[in-house]
Amino acid sequence: MQTEDSTEQTPRDRLRDAAIEAFARLGLGATVREIAADAGVTAGLITHHFGSREALRAACDEEALRRIRALKEDGIHRSPDEQLAMIGTLDEQGSTLAYLLRAIRSGGPAARAFLEHAISDAHGYIEAAVAEGIVRPSRDPWARARMLVVNQFGGLLLHADLAGLELSEGPAIIAHVATEQTLPLLELYTDGLLTDRTLFEHYLVLDEHTTASKEQS
Repeated sequence: MQTEDSTEQTPRDRLRDAAIEAFARLGLGATVREIAADAGVTAGLITHHFGSREALRAACDEEALRRIRALKEDGIHRSPDEQLAMIGTLDEQGSTLAYLLRAIRSGGPAARAFLEHAISDAHGYIEAAVAEGIVRPSRDPWARARMLVVNQFGGLLLHADLAGLELSEGPAIIAHVATEQTLPLLELYTDGLLTDRTLFEHYLVLDEHTTASKEQS
């Protein structure tokens, strides 16, 4: 998910990336001193560039989301063969995934804010795919984006648990999910699940009546 040329990165960028790696391995409870030791720098250097551990975490959150967004947006413009080939390289993004999953599992206001940012990003790149004619339009694009993000990250956490993998094992989680999910997800997203629209049409009628009743009250 890292798309920047390391030669173009600032010292602050390199410290942030090292912090993502450290948080992924050590957990989000890692101290600045532990992160500095893991990155082979002094704690003072991290404080100099970020000011506080909270500011460092915010920078890591922003970068992790940027990597996800860049990966998704890049995939939109690739051919089917290129998209499938990307699956084989995803284990390179293990530390980013481990960081993301730790951020979500941590819970609380910070995790909820993190997920809301992820949903907003997802809405953007899904609608870009709609504009490209790759994805079907939705009656409620925001609800669809929220459902997909929640299912994606929730599914990743459950897959890790079921496979007996630690969140620090990002590459192993990616490999496991790619093996288990690629076929059923592509089949479901391409062909759908239900054989007719009856249940969906009934829901739309019910939803329309419910909305009308709320507006009248």
